[in-house]
Amino acid sequence: MARLTRAQQQARTRAAVLDAARAEFVEHGYAAAKVDRIAERAELTRGAVYSNFPGKRALYLAVLVAVAERAPVAEAAAAPASAQDALERFARAWLERLPLAGDTAAGGRLQLRSLAGVVDDEPGRAVLTQLARLESLLLALGLETVAPGRRVRLAELALTLLTGSGLLAELAPGFGDPFDRARACGHLAALDLHDAWKPPRLPFAPPAAAAADPLDAPDGLVDLLGAGPVDLAADGLVAVLGTGRLTAAEDAVRAAAPGERVTVAITVPDLAETGNLVRLKVIDLAACLRAVFPAAAWRRLRIVVGDGALAAALGVEDLGDHTEAALRVRGGAATARSLGFGAAHAVARAEA
Repeated sequence: MARLTRAQQQARTRAAVLDAARAEFVEHGYAAAKVDRIAERAELTRGAVYSNFPGKRALYLAVLVAVAERAPVAEAAAAPASAQDALERFARAWLERLPLAGDTAAGGRLQLRSLAGVVDDEPGRAVLTQLARLESLLLALGLETVAPGRRVRLAELALTLLTGSGLLAELAPGFGDPFDRARACGHLAALDLHDAWKPPRLPFAPPAAAAADPLDAPDGLVDLLGAGPVDLAADGLVAVLGTGRLTAAEDAVRAAAPGERVTVAITVPDLAETGNLVRLKVIDLAACLRAVFPAAAWRRLRIVVGDGALAAALGVEDLGDHTEAALRVRGGAATARSLGFGAAHAVARAEA
């Protein structure tokens, strides 16, 4: 039998730890789970567990990402007929994560991708707030393909209703009818929310600077929306955002030329926790979106996540949570750059 390479052995060890961690979290829940028991289940040492994951929270988030990635996705065959139809279909896809009657409390929380008691520090809560705004934008972009006009506030309401359903299912399992909630989501489409996109800061954003910087973009980046490979040296607009500036993703999407490819590159301080939190929320939402909207609705938008090395590869100074920069790429080189508030808007408005 051929000997495993070091990378293969590391992948096998990591998989064993994740399987053991999932069993531990299903049986005991996050709070009562023990890293020592996870090591015993995986027939590994405690040190072997920590050599792959920095702590219990990183382990739990990695398990949730694996749950989200393995969840079956029913690709939409046709576009929804209306915003009401889209919201109802989206809600049904989202509510499929509600626990079944036979699930244990701990197993149900895993099925729900529950973060209660997991992300309970202020930095983590701030990241979740920004991610909720990004999720609203992504759902809104789908809704706007069938109902022209900005639909971010409508998406926020729908996600609020669904998130509340998840929390209620965690506290009072079996309460309420998910089909009623799906219909209620659909009826939100009838509300006139007077939504508009006119941030007062954008007209005052400094003009982008012309550039001629060849890019040595990193390999191995994967689009969290479509799961395909991403080449950041391909033509398009790239917005580089820290986790405190994810709201600026809308600047890039709204200001980009029709048909121009937009990549949102999210930089995180650590891939094991913050990076997996970003991956979890975007992958989970993307599965629901793909069940409702045809792939063409997302073809021009891609989302990737990386650490400071990703920002450096794009020639961007990593300013932590408040990183906000953008560049236009043509022919494998950055032809325009901007840094600070309104960066994506400034680059999108720069002459190609």
